Order: sequence, then structure tokens, then C-alpha cells
Amino acid sequence: MSIRILIKEYPHRAIALTTPSHALVLRHSSSSTDPNGNHNGSTTSLGSTGSGAARCMVEFTGIEEVDLSDYRALNMVNTHGTLGLITVNGDVFLVVVNGASRVATVRPGETILRIHSVGFYCLNSPSYDALLNDEVNPYPTDTIDEEGYEMGFGRGKGESPVEHPCLALKKILSSGTFYYSSDFDMTRRLQDRSSDAATVSIDSLDAGFLWNSYMIQPLVDFRSRLGPREKDALDASGILTSAIRGFALTVTLPSSSAPIRTTRSGLPSSVTLISRLSCRRAGTRFNARGIDDDGNVANFVETETVYWAPSGICFSYTQVRGSVPVFWEQQTGLLPGQQKITITRSPEATQPAFDKHFENLELSYGALHVVNLLSNEKPNEIELTNRYRYHIRNSPLNFGTEKNQEEHELIKLTEFDFHAETRGPGGYEMASMISQWIRYSADSFAYYLSEEIEEHAQSNGHDNVIRRPTSILQQEGVFRTNCLDCLDRTNLVQTIISKMALELFLSHKGSSAGSDFWMRHSSLWADNGDALSRIYAGTGALKSSFTRHGKMSFAGALADARKSATRMYINNFADKGRQNTIDMLLGRLMGQVPVHLYDPINDYVVAELSRRSVEFSESEVIHILAGTFNLNGKTHGIDEDLSPWLCPDVEPSQQCPEIVAIGFQEIVELSPQQIMSTDPARRQAWEAAVKSCLNENAARHGKEEYVLLRGGQLVGASLSVFVRANCLKSIKNVEGSLKKTGMSGIAGNKGAVAIRMEYNNTSIVFVTAHLAAGFANYEERNRDYITISRGLRFQRNRSIEDHDTVIWLGDFNYRIGLSNEKVQRLCRLNDLETLYENDQLNLQMVAGLTFPFYSEARITFQPTYKYDLGTDTYDTSEKARIPAWCDRVLRKGDNIRQTNYDAAPLKFSDHRPVYATFQCLTSKVDEKKKEALSQEVYRQRRAVVGDTRATGTMEDTDDEDLLGYDSIEPGLPPASSDRRKWWLDNGLPARSRAQPPSNDHFPNPRRPSNPFTPSPEPDWVEVKRMGSARPDPPPARGTARAQTVNFNGTSTMRSRSPSAAATLTQTNPNANPPARKLVAPPYSYDSSNKRIPNLDGTRDANTLSRTASTASTHSLPPATIRPLSTSTSKSTPSTLTRKPAPPIPTKKPALLSKPNPHATFAPPPQRYRDDLVADPRPPQAPAPRRSMAAPPPDTFSRKPIVSDLIDASEERPALPPRTGTGLSIGSGSGAAGRGRSLLDDEPEDLEALKGWEVLRPAR
Repeated sequence: MSIRILIKEYPHRAIALTTPSHALVLRHSSSSTDPNGNHNGSTTSLGSTGSGAARCMVEFTGIEEVDLSDYRALNMVNTHGTLGLITVNGDVFLVVVNGASRVATVRPGETILRIHSVGFYCLNSPSYDALLNDEVNPYPTDTIDEEGYEMGFGRGKGESPVEHPCLALKKILSSGTFYYSSDFDMTRRLQDRSSDAATVSIDSLDAGFLWNSYMIQPLVDFRSRLGPREKDALDASGILTSAIRGFALTVTLPSSSAPIRTTRSGLPSSVTLISRLSCRRAGTRFNARGIDDDGNVANFVETETVYWAPSGICFSYTQVRGSVPVFWEQQTGLLPGQQKITITRSPEATQPAFDKHFENLELSYGALHVVNLLSNEKPNEIELTNRYRYHIRNSPLNFGTEKNQEEHELIKLTEFDFHAETRGPGGYEMASMISQWIRYSADSFAYYLSEEIEEHAQSNGHDNVIRRPTSILQQEGVFRTNCLDCLDRTNLVQTIISKMALELFLSHKGSSAGSDFWMRHSSLWADNGDALSRIYAGTGALKSSFTRHGKMSFAGALADARKSATRMYINNFADKGRQNTIDMLLGRLMGQVPVHLYDPINDYVVAELSRRSVEFSESEVIHILAGTFNLNGKTHGIDEDLSPWLCPDVEPSQQCPEIVAIGFQEIVELSPQQIMSTDPARRQAWEAAVKSCLNENAARHGKEEYVLLRGGQLVGASLSVFVRANCLKSIKNVEGSLKKTGMSGIAGNKGAVAIRMEYNNTSIVFVTAHLAAGFANYEERNRDYITISRGLRFQRNRSIEDHDTVIWLGDFNYRIGLSNEKVQRLCRLNDLETLYENDQLNLQMVAGLTFPFYSEARITFQPTYKYDLGTDTYDTSEKARIPAWCDRVLRKGDNIRQTNYDAAPLKFSDHRPVYATFQCLTSKVDEKKKEALSQEVYRQRRAVVGDTRATGTMEDTDDEDLLGYDSIEPGLPPASSDRRKWWLDNGLPARSRAQPPSNDHFPNPRRPSNPFTPSPEPDWVEVKRMGSARPDPPPARGTARAQTVNFNGTSTMRSRSPSAAATLTQTNPNANPPARKLVAPPYSYDSSNKRIPNLDGTRDANTLSRTASTASTHSLPPATIRPLSTSTSKSTPSTLTRKPAPPIPTKKPALLSKPNPHATFAPPPQRYRDDLVADPRPPQAPAPRRSMAAPPPDTFSRKPIVSDLIDASEERPALPPRTGTGLSIGSGSGAAGRGRSLLDDEPEDLEALKGWEVLRPAR
């Protein structure tokens, strides 16, 4: 699909990637964090992804929704997609593929393109638009020689003197070593990917081989937030590109040279070679050696040979290479003797990383055969070989096998001194002698083979023929080859192994290949070796002349000498810069942060749809029956009545379930001839018997017939899923997968078959497994579960655990850990609880060693293994097998409930069949309602956002970076951003009330404005005033000033005199202010004096007040209150006769009219609660309670609580005075004249009195 790149400059710079139907628009947001800007910016704000993170708006929409009139084309050539976004020196660049050519076709419709030109377009600045646009030559630049390496850095004629900041990245991406495909997942081998995937889902790619994963990840995250329709449209557009590094090439075989002749028209066959270089430990030759702590090795390459024939046959064989997996380094040097190898860690410190590397390989490929080509004569290589051998011997993958059973080891080792073996007159031809050492593993590993089969399907009453590829054989092991650099010797030996696999495949087909075929095959491998060598060492591979032609010529020897000299120069003088460029491409430089993308509309729509999913979805309960039966290879029971097992006596509502999953084990006798191949005839016969039984039961109950949805078989294990015909319309995305575990993954006598589906919008997977046998082999059974759970994959890289509902059924072979006599006695007593307490599966699940988070219903039936055939008697043979519950059904999922679990009395096998019934809650989404709601929410959000989006036309606004970050709960502040901080403004001027300790104290200007920033600076600083006779300000609200008490128990009185504060300062001028809390001053009740003393000894006339507060003293620790000194209070008694009243909840400060000391106190006009009911009893002290009225909107600051005591007078107290009214006597003479009356206050304060209530304290 053609992709155009357009740019717009005004009113803000934006870049659009457009297809005929859709557009992806990117716009840089100027609100990104400036690392040199405001120091008060929060590093945890949602608006940023860290210091210096660039933020861009993104929008993916239909082409008709975007106004492209203001855009112009950046170049005249269509692009091939984008590799992602990268930040270089603070500028954000969009990386696009400008030029690519097709180099390979794996199968029809699966093409591979090689990238030979990329473009970097800056999102935030037009300064670089003209720098790289003069390079119209689509081929490698003149700084790259014929070997593909950058040899010179001189500027060409007319080149700009300003170097583009991405020039080094452009050169490495344009070097012809990067490949991509829009048709299939290039990061996975043919065996691990499906053939019928419509599009490439970029979020399921293997990140180990995805070289642009760092750059594309922001767009992948954006894609994950799109709705299903937009997500599919983005995948189909081909805008997002996944690139691998390595080699890919297809050689076409004319029909005369094809090893497999077809009866079809003379279409050519093809051989394709794909090498995928890992990016986990990427680097140049001397900069990347050995292993890292995550188990990744340098120069790790997966190479796949694919042969395709027009008849639909497809062969695939995979090998890997990689550096010796120990911690070692090698110094550069101009002479070979100077390149000393150093092993940097002890064996004990290396083993964990070594084990991690091989465990990952075993999970991905199965059994392993290591081919070590290091020399037995060079001291450096001998040391590496000895360490390699030691770690393989101590690997846990080789534990658990009995002695003299080397064929069951998961890692085998072959040491082949390549140089010594090829030194004689035979030359490099003697390297083929290695085949005799690895022949057994090559036969047992097999290969991947698929063939097209014809299926007849009924659709609308018509019989349609469907051709689709079906897996016949799977590769169950891999050769891991290495030398020192894993280049020259390794490539030659891998060519031999690839030839061995092809010969094995052709021999099974009864065919053979001619010399023309093998010449083309060798030429492919020679090109592969040259390409990989250029990437790692800087030149083509040595010995490629022999690989290509089968013999070593004098010219080839001269070429090898020239390449060796070139490597020496490059490795010593140029590799450091290349390594830095690779690290930048992969995002591994210090301080490198990915670009943050956000979509103000789609992000909100997806979140809103998730929140309102109940509006367009409904639930449906379906019934499932899962049955498992180990047939012991018997077939005479196929004509027996299977209804006790398949149609058990359950509740009528559970008869004829919607889905029936039937698993068989040992459906064929597991002879040595059978375990390497699969014969579907036996499975098809049993499927017909099961279907007939189910349909007879359905007819009795008046239900629809059952149809076979899908079947799968792995030698003796098979799984068949039947569904009622009327349920087919609710089922989609049915897939199957296999995983072998028998003989360490080599053969199919043990393993698993899985079938998945989506019923409505709920994903369900069934797994039937036959695990390792043997009473004591429970650890091997645990490993089999891990191998299946991690290694079994469906399309889009789905694993078993990626489903809503998981049901395992099969012969798990876990035994009961008691003696035969005791088990049989407990069976006769029907003491199933004691048996279950000693059941291996139960004990291993409780210990968390297998089937984590799975559940099993209570077992109410006798052990199902092992019976004498045709009887209910347990094994009486010489082996006397201990009875056990080998056959089990387990489940996982929060939407499934098990209703029955039992065994059936079918006696033609030595096992009893087991069945389980379930109720499953499925979710059904009404797509029309969802789409309508999506459009409605989209329109609403677009009205709110306006033009503040990627395709908008408005200038940047201050609120732009707040879009998409709304409050998570009503009443909470919105999320902070780089420009807006709710704790400072929230759109309003910040207001706060704070009382300085004295007149000489002022706010500390050095303290950060952000109140949450830790700082050693005190809140106040003291500034001495010379000759100031200004009177002290009145205390807050006419109450006693609070004293501060240290948490350590010492009390300090904040004196109003400057001398006291000066004394405190002079005592310890450098000490940090201690943590303080506020407590009320002591007060002693005096019936003769019913006025509250102020700290300065004055009294307020007829003024009883409470201080409004938003704080609570209950949260503070208790502190000792000491009497005030006589210098501060003249009449404070030394003892307290009553406790202070409880704190009053926060109220807005009330208004008080001007007091008259000679007038009689008159109550305010409000009504009190105690007016309603007259109570002659003395009032009790009220319990602290919280007002239900909301606090006034302008009450932002927290104030200290000062609890005053009110006397026992029957007179109702006046409302608290307003701060600063001058009504306090302690405020100095003339206070009454300066005070404000009630009429002076604002009208809104009068309105505030309506919500008040006054509490009357008791004595």
C-alpha cells in the first residue's frame, strides 16, 4: 500500500503518513519537560515520562476526517512505512523507510524487502529538512565500500557543511542489512507462526529479533489504546514497520532442478535463507563478547532454511549460533598474539547466567546439541572450551536423568577442532566428517513440514473445498554452533547441517537432489556468511570461497588475507563509533528516553468504553463437558456404549452442553515406529464414535446435532472439540497447536494438544496432555507442564495463559505416594481423603511447583489407574502398579464453575475415563451498540478538545498537556502536568493564612514553593529590626496564642517579646527547627472571673469565642503542657481544674457586632437546637462530632486548634469575632475605634451565617 509523507508548518508543525483510506498524524507538543527549565516541575507528573522526555500528539483517523490542504509533500517518492520515533540531541525525529527492494519470497504472498534508504524527519524543527534530501541515490552512499562498511567520511560535492544529527543512524539503517515484511511476522520461524494471519500484529513480534523495538514502542503503545476497528485498520495500512537485521534471500529453482517434482504446471520451487540477528546483546566484534546476566550472548543468530514446492509442501529447518556463553572479553590488537582472552567471572558466578541462556533456548527450540568448533591447541580457546564443558555438565537441564541414559539429556556436546581436522590434504572438505558425530541428533530433531490439504465444508447448503496448510511434522531440537567469532568456521559447519536436514527430508519423500540444487544451496549460505560477517566484524566471511564453490582456490586464499587485514584495521579504529551508533538505535545510551505519545480523543474514548462496557455487553451462560480417556492403544471399545462417559446422569439443564472437549491418550500403541509420526486414521474413527453418541443423546433431548469443530493429534494424544450446530454463529478464531515433551522434546510419545476458540467475546482454550510416566518422576512432570505452558503458542503469539478460561484434561501421570498395599486398603475403605493428601499432583500444586493458580474439584471417585482389563481389580501383574489418579481435569478462570467430576465405568482399557462438567459465563458484545456509543463519546470528546489535537489548527494552549488527564474520582483535583500544578494554583490565585512566630519572623525565601518538596530550610527566618516601637499585632481571633511543644517532650513558649526569640536564636543558631505541634494554653475555671485571659494578661469584654479550624488534635501525639510563666500571663493559676473542651469542627469565621461593655448581652437572632426541648438536667459534655455541612470554598489552609473554655452561664455565647476586627482588648488602645462593625462586612459573609449552628458546652 502506498504511503505518502506530508508536512505542515503553520500554526504548528505536524507530519502526516497517509494511505488512500487513513492518516497517522504526529505533532510535537511544546509542553514537554525542559531539563533546564523550571526546577519546580514534578518528575512524577502524568504529563511527562521523566526528565527531558519529548511528548507528541498522535491521531489515527480516516482520510476524510483530516484537512490536508495545508500539508505539502516532503518528497516525491512514496514511503514504505515508519520504523518509529527517536530523540537525538533534544529533537524528535520520525524514521521512515524511503527505499526498499524485494529480495525473498518464502511462500506465495510472503515477501521480504531489504531496506536501502531511510529518512529522518524532525517533528519540532524545520532546520534539518534540507540536509538529507539531496541524497536521491537509492543505493548505499559513497562512504560505504563494496563490502558494505563505512570506509570514508569525506563530504561530497555540494553537501551541507552542517551534519545531520542522525547521519550515523541513517548510514547503519541504509547499509542493506535490515529487512522487513508487511505480509508476515519476520521475527519468528515458520513453525512458530500461523499461515492464515490476515495482518502482522506488531505487538506480538519477538522483541529479541526486532531491531526497531525501541523506536516503534511508542506507536505500539498507541496502537494498544485504539479500538478494535482502528487497530485492524492501522495493521492493514502497513504504516508500522518491523525490521530485523541479518540476511534474507530466495533462490528460484527451475522445475528441472527441483528435488520434488509436481504434477501441476511447471511452476518453480524456491529455497529461502533467513538469518535473524538478536538485538539483546548487539555490538561489534571486540565490544560484544560472551554472555550477560540476562542470559543473552553476543552475535546470536537464528538461521532458517525454507524449501517450498508448488504442490504445497513446505520444509523448514532452524539452527542457531552464538558466542561461548561465559563471561569473557578479548582485547583488540594489531597482531594476533595481542588479542588476549580474559574470563572475567568464576564458574560459580557464571552458572546462573549460563543456565538462563540454555533454559530460554530449550523453551524456544526443544532439545539442544552444542557443536563447539574451538581449537584444542590455542591456549585461549582451550580455556574457553574447558569452561564451556564444565557448565554443560553442571546444567540443570541434564539433571534428573539416570546414569547411562545420555540419550535423555537435554544438552549434548560435540567438540570438533575445525582447524586440526581440516589441516591435512583433505582441506576444508574434511569438515563434512562432523556429520558422523551429529547424525543421531539430526535424525531425532526432525524438521518442520507442512502440506496443503483439501477440506470439504458445508456453507449455506453448498459443499465448498478449502485448501489450507496443515502441520505434519515439527522440529523438536536445535543445533547450537559456535567458534570464537561465530562467523567463518560456524557458517561452514551450519551449511553442512542444513544439507543433512534437507537430505533427511528428501529421503523421507523418496527423492534426491542434483548438483545444481546443492550449488544453489551452497551459494545461499556463502552470501549469508558474508552478510553476517560484515555486520559483526566489518568484512565478508573467510572461507566463503570454499562454501560457495566446494573448493578453496588461490584467489580465495588471497581474498581471505585481505579480509583479515581489513578486519584488523576496522576492529581497532572504527568499531567504537559503530558500537555507539548501535546503542543509540537500540535506546541504550545513558539519558536516552523514548518519545511519549498521547491522543486526547482516542485515549479518552477507549477508557470511557471500558468503563461503560455494561451498556453494550451482556452475559450468556454456556455448559461445557470435558472428558479424558487413556485408551492404552485399544480399539475394540470403539463399538461400546460411550454414553456413561459422554452423556452422564447430570441435571437436565446440563444435558447436551454447548461444547464437548474430548481428549484421548495412547490412541495408538506407542511403539518406536509410531512415536516419530502421527497417523490420523485412529483419531478420526474415535471422533466418529464420539459424535454418534453425542447426537443420539441430543436427539433424545430434542437438541441440535453436534458438529466436529476441530481436531488435533500428537502421535498418541488427541483432542477433539464438538459444538452444537446452533452455537457455530457464536464461535470464531478457532486455532490448534502442539507441543512435544517426550524423550526430552524429541518424540511425540508425550506432549500436549491444544485448541482455542472465542465464544462470543470470551476466549476459551482446551489442553489435553500426556506427561512423563514413572512413580518418582514428578519433577519431570513439573518440567513438562512448564514446557507446554510456556512453549505452546497460537497465532499472534498467544499462550495458554492469555485466555479467559483454561481447561486442562489428560493423563498427567501423577501418582499416590503410598505403598501398594496401603493404597489398595484405603481404596477398599473408600478413604479418598487420605489418598488425596498423599497425591503427588495435590502436593505439587500446594507447593506451587506445578499448575499454579489452577483448581480441581473434589475427587469423589476411586483411582483411575491401573486396572486389569475388563475388571474392577487393580493391577495384579508382576509390575503391580500402585493405583493412582492419573487422569485429571483442571480449570482456571474467574468465569467458570465446575458442577460435576466423576469417572465412568468403561472397562476395555487399564484406565477409567474421567469427565467434568462446567458452567461458563461468557461475555457478548453488541458491536452496533458499542460502535454507536463510541461515535457518541468521540463527538462529545471532540467538542471538549476542539482543535487541541494532532490534526487541529489552534495554537498551543496552556491547557494542552492536561488533556487526557482528568480527575480519577469526583472531588479530587485533576492530574498535574508540566505547566499546571493543582497544589499551587488550579486556575485560581493561591491563598494561604499563616501566623509568623513574631514580628521579627518572615517567610523563608529559600524554601521551594512546592510544599511537597523535601527541604532542610525552615519555614520562617528571623530578621532583627532596629528601634522599632510598633505595637505587637493582636492574637488570632481574640484567643490565646498557641504554644509549640516539641515531640520529644520539651516545651517551648513562643514569647511575644523580641528578646525571647533572640535568646532562642542565639542559643543554637545552626540547629534545624525541631518538629512542633500546637496545643491550647492551660486554663483554670474560676467562677468569679468568667472571662478568657489572653497571653498578654488582657481580657476580652463579654467575648466568648471558638477558633475555627480544619485540623484535629486527635492525630497529634500527646504532649506535656506546662504552666505559663508569669512574664507572659499575670493571672494564670498553676493547676487545671477542668479539661479543655473537645475541638469544634471547622466553620467559617462568623461576624460579630461591635461590643458594648455596659450593655446587657443579647443573644443573636438565630435559633439553637436546645431551644426546641427544655431539659432541666445539667447538660453533658458533647462528644466530638463532624459537621455535615461542606466547608466554605475558600478555606484552603490548615490552622492550629486552640480550644477555649466557655463558662457555665445560661447566657448563650456570641458568635466568634472576625479576625482583624479590632474587637480584642489585647490589640491595643483605640481598637474599638479602628474596628469594623457588622455593616462593614461583605454581603457574602452575611450569607455564610445561614448554615451555622452553635454548640452549647456543658459545665
